[in-house]
This record gives sequence, structure tokens and C-alpha cells, in this order.
Amino acid sequence: METVYIPHLLQRPKKQWQVDVSDHLPGLDSLTPVRGQVTVTHQQTYLEVVGTAETIITLSCDRCLQSYNHRLAIEPRELIWLQDNPNPASQALEQEMGLEDLVETLPPNGHFDATTWIYEQICLALPQRQICSPDCPGIEISPSPDPGVLDYRWSALSQLQHQLKGQDS
Repeated sequence: METVYIPHLLQRPKKQWQVDVSDHLPGLDSLTPVRGQVTVTHQQTYLEVVGTAETIITLSCDRCLQSYNHRLAIEPRELIWLQDNPNPASQALEQEMGLEDLVETLPPNGHFDATTWIYEQICLALPQRQICSPDCPGIEISPSPDPGVLDYRWSALSQLQHQLKGQDS
């Protein structure tokens, strides 16, 4: 996909840029290409970004560690404020920020990268708990055939334990 120079949006019809998405995104392990659309509208002091995307991604189950496919369809919408980035050297290292300050910003003469934006939106939509099915049993642990048999790697520790017990008597 391509990037758009934000001031060029002002010369476009309806101050809008629309791009179709149909590609594998770098950094996203997907079985199918990401398909969808991103529309960016310049609203003088902010960009209104609306998109749709769908793909099938391969995830690893948190319970059984098996790989499984997950269909992901998103319809994100975001407002990105246009303001010059202040000089970070002039700001305090620690400062309190209100909830209204936690927004995305871009410089008014910068670029908007649709590939990065759709990648970030897909990453945000990934499930927190990645479980292949609701009835996933997890990793099967087979019991030891004879509980009295120790793993040979523990034999030195077992001998030390017996010596310490003999000294206590």
C-alpha cells in the first residue's frame, strides 16, 4: 500500500483518500492476504480514518500449544489529531497526562501510512486469550508408569537426600 502526504488531502475531492487493501502485511503471519479498504478524510484539525479488513491468521493455543486458524474481521474507526510534535527536549521527563491527552497525533505536513495503521488495528483486534476451542483440554500429561521410579537425572539429589537423613539420626 502507499502513504499519503497529508496536505495533498486538501486538494482531493471531498478531501478524502481511499485505498483498497489486498496484500500480506509485513510482520503479520496470515494465511490469506488482508482484504479491505481504508478511507482517510481531512477534517481541518484532524484526520478521520475508517477501515474494514478481514484475514485468516494462525494462532497458537494458550492451553494445548497447537496451531489453529482464526478468522478476523474488523471495522475500525479513529480520529487522528493534526498538530506539530513539540520538541521532546523541552518537556519534562515525567508529566501527568489526562485521558483526553491519550490520542494519536500526526504533524499536519506529515504522511499517513495506511499499511501501518491497518496492521496496528489488526494487532489490537487479536484475541487476548488464544484458545483453539472452548472445550480444549490443554496439554495432556501422562502419569508416570511407576511412581517409585525416579528420573535418572534426579538420582544424585536422591542420594544426597538419603545421606542427610542418615546424618540426622
